[in-house]
Order: sequence, then structure tokens, then C-alpha cells
Amino acid sequence: MRYVVGITMDKRGRDAVSLALTLARSTRAHHPVELDLVHVIRGVPPEQAGSKPEREYQKLCLTEARQWMAKAHDLVPKTIDSTTSIHFADSMAAGLIDKATSRPCDLIVVGAASHGPLRRFTVGSVANALLHSSPVPVALAPSGYLPPSRLTRLTCALGMRPGAEVALNVAVQSSVLHDVPLRLISLIALDARSGAAESTHAAREHAKTLLLRASQSVADATEVMVDVAHGRSVESAIEKLTWDDGEIVLIGSNRLAQNRSIFLGTTANKMLRSLPVPMVVIPRYHAPDVTPEKDISI
Repeated sequence: MRYVVGITMDKRGRDAVSLALTLARSTRAHHPVELDLVHVIRGVPPEQAGSKPEREYQKLCLTEARQWMAKAHDLVPKTIDSTTSIHFADSMAAGLIDKATSRPCDLIVVGAASHGPLRRFTVGSVANALLHSSPVPVALAPSGYLPPSRLTRLTCALGMRPGAEVALNVAVQSSVLHDVPLRLISLIALDARSGAAESTHAAREHAKTLLLRASQSVADATEVMVDVAHGRSVESAIEKLTWDDGEIVLIGSNRLAQNRSIFLGTTANKMLRSLPVPMVVIPRYHAPDVTPEKDISI
């Protein structure tokens, strides 16, 4: 497996490395993980610059990036395969996607904006661009994220619209890969729709159906459970759930996303503002692309 980790010259880069290490440590016994630490410099390489001032500026950026990347590489234990690279592109997001698509990649990992309160998410420009264009899953580390001693649980947030089964399949395969329990959650914002009782009943029935499907998929490989949370808003529903320090949430892309790409929907955006744990957004693969035989996991 290969994770492309976006390294920025601030604490977001450290947050991204911490999340990548959390995932790598839990799976390396079964599938060795390579961490590709990538820093992107906006513009062209110095030798391609059109003027002397631009060349000198790009050289300065390159020197600073090399020093920072050496520090980032030191954060990765020698027991985990890792490489560092500096890439020139029009933007950080474009550069990370370039690196991720240059050869097989399972995940892009980045840190959220650094000014989010209480270790919650504030999505910056880089993460926002990735969440609307990446062809591979994107993992977001909350500000100040520290790697737990181990990954303890994967949670998959599932809606009732078409496409939820794709995220479910990826979550099932990932929970088996990382050897952790899988929790399925359904969130109900009671002020967002009429007929609160009917909505709650429908969500519970839907969750039971997904629980049965997931349980049959994993057999005895791992534990599967389900939670239905409701509140006056998505944010308040999220806050009613319990969260482990070693937990990661998976969510599928909005139905507007093109095939094999990410588009973050309204509900996912609301979840980001309330989640105290990392989130992974799964591209909108066609269902036939995500099967136990294809083994698409994070």
C-alpha cells in the first residue's frame, strides 16, 4: 500500500504524518505501507523560471523545503518504509494529485487548517481542493492530532441515498485489513425534515439492513455494530455519539461527484465541523469497482 502524505511547513504537515503513521502501523503486518512524503512548491523548478529574480526565489523555496522535509522524514520510524520528494505544480492540491496518480496510491493524507477550535476541523484551501477533485481517498487529520498507540475502530457514516454501498464496501474491507471493529452510523437532523418519527424509524431500518450486509461480508473476521444518532442538527447528532481517540471515520462522496472522484456534500461538511477524530472521504467509485476481489481499502 502507498500513502501520499502532504507536507506543509507548519503543524499541518506533522498532523498528516501522525495520521499516516496511525494507519501504517495497524496494517503493516499484513500489507507493508510506503509513506511518500511530498512537499509541493508552487510554480516551476528554478531552471525553468523565466527571470533571474524568479529563479532565485524558487531556489530559496527549494532549500527551505529540503530542510523541512528532512525534519518530516525524521518523524517516521525506520521500521516504516518512507520516501521524501519535492514537487513543483500550480497548487499543493494539484501536486499531490500528480504524485498520487503517478503510480498506484491508496490514500492522500493531509492536515486540516491549523486554526480549528478544540482539535476540530477547519478545512483549508488545500484540503478543500482535494475534497472536490481527488481520484483517490483523502484522509484529513484534525489540528493537533497525535498518533494513538493503536487504531481502535473504523466508523462509516452512511446515508440513505444511492452510493452508500460503495463507502460501506470500502469500510468493510478496511476494517478487516486493519483488524479493528467497524461501526456504522446514521445521523438524523430532526429539524431538517418533517416527520421526525418516520425518519428515525426509516433510518433504523436502513441501518439494520446495512448491518446485516456488513456482518455477512466480514463473516467472523471482525465485529460490526450500528449506531443511529439524532439531534436538532447533524452537528448535535455527532456530539451525542462516543468517539475513541484511536478512531477514524469514513464517508462517501456526494452523489454529484463524477465517477472515481470526490465531491464533499453538505452533510459531510457539517460533520467536519463537529468531528474530534480524523475523516477519510471515499471517491464515487462505481459499485462494481468495489468488491472483495478488487480489495479497495485504506
